[in-house]
Amino acid sequence: MSNTYGEWLKETRRAAGLTQQELADAAVMTRSHIAHIEAGRRVPSKEDARRLDTALNTGNVLSSFLPDDDAAVADYFEAARLLEQQALTIREFALSYIPGILQTERYARAILGTSFPPVSEEECDRLVVTRLERAGVLDNPTNPAVWVLLDEAVLRRSVGGPDVMAKQILHLVELVQAGRVRVHVMPFTLGFHPLMDGMLTLMTFDDQPPVAYSEGLRMGKVHDSPSVVQELQSRYALALSDALPLKESLALLRTTAKDYGSR
Repeated sequence: MSNTYGEWLKETRRAAGLTQQELADAAVMTRSHIAHIEAGRRVPSKEDARRLDTALNTGNVLSSFLPDDDAAVADYFEAARLLEQQALTIREFALSYIPGILQTERYARAILGTSFPPVSEEECDRLVVTRLERAGVLDNPTNPAVWVLLDEAVLRRSVGGPDVMAKQILHLVELVQAGRVRVHVMPFTLGFHPLMDGMLTLMTFDDQPPVAYSEGLRMGKVHDSPSVVQELQSRYALALSDALPLKESLALLRTTAKDYGSR
C-alpha cells in the first residue's frame, strides 16, 4: 500500500505527543502493530482504524481514508482478507464449500461464475484472480499454520461437476501430504455439532490479539471481543474433538476423490 497513510498516522501521533507504545495502549493494540502500520507494512483493519481515530481524537479520518485495494471481494469480507494475510495461524471451518485459500482455479470459477444474475466474464476473472491470490499465504512453507475442519457436506456436494471435485479434493490431499495443512472431516454420522450455524475462521497474530470471522448468507463479521473470540475458539475445539482423525480424514478424501473420478 502507499505509505502516505502510515506517515500521516506517525505525524499525527507525534503531534499528539504520544510514543508508539502510548498510542498502542490507548487504542488497545500492540506497539509492533502500530509500527507496522506507520511503516506501510500492514493495512489496518476497520476496527483498528476506528480505535486509532478515538485514541488520537481524529474524528473518522483514519477510518474513512483506509488505503484503496483493488481486490475483488465482498465488502463484509475485506477486513478478514487483510487479517488473513497477517495471521500466524488460521483455523477454518467450512460448512458448504472448500475455504477460499484452498480452492483450485476451476473450483473457484465454478462457485464465482454461477451467480444469478450472472456476472460478466471479466468480472468473474477478477473474482477468481483475487481468490487465488489469497492462496498465496500458503507459499510460505511454515506460516501461517493452517487447520481445516470440513463438514462432510463440503465433500458430497458436487461443485462444477465430478472432475472439478476430484481435482479439488486431491489438491487438499496434496497439501496434507506436504505437511502444509491439516484437514479433519466432520462426518454425517456425528449429527449435530457446535459449528453448524455457518462458516468460521479463527486467526492468531504475532503482534495483536486473536480474532474470529464468521459468515452466513451475504453477511460476515470480524469478532475481536475477547469473550466472543474465546467462545468461538471453544466451539471449534469441541467440534474438532469429534471430527475424524487426520489419517481417517485423509483416507476419506482419497476415497471421495476416487468416487468422483469414476463418474
